[in-house]
Amino acid sequence: MTDIKRERILAAVATALASTTGVSGRVYRSRVEAFARNEAPAIVIEPGNDVPASEPISTCRIDWRLDVLVQIHTRGAIPDQLAAPIVASVHSLLMADQTLGGLALDVWPGTVQHQREQADAAAGWVTCPYSVRYRTSTTDLTS
Repeated sequence: MTDIKRERILAAVATALASTTGVSGRVYRSRVEAFARNEAPAIVIEPGNDVPASEPISTCRIDWRLDVLVQIHTRGAIPDQLAAPIVASVHSLLMADQTLGGLALDVWPGTVQHQREQADAAAGWVTCPYSVRYRTSTTDLTS
């Protein structure tokens, strides 16, 4: 498996969010299984669009914008209220180093979305998108 820069960025986001307040280290990369009641609150990190700039910045580099979707899953009477301190912690952790250890040029938040679902206990999730701008070689997505 080639270690392309996008995957290293997603891993850096997961590492940065491992210490998020209130989730006890439950941070997953593109989890597809439903959460059991005792697994919430938890965070799922997924890639969104990864769009190259429309014009080259030089003859040897491409600027990219990667949407990183951070989903915060909670269960309880008011799921969005339970998620609020976790959202604040996620934001603080991601904005503390907007280069993600030198992998990114910058990180910027997007529009936050709230969703709810009635289950055996009210479940909800908040999607916090972050736009990560990074740069690669025109011929090699690993550098």
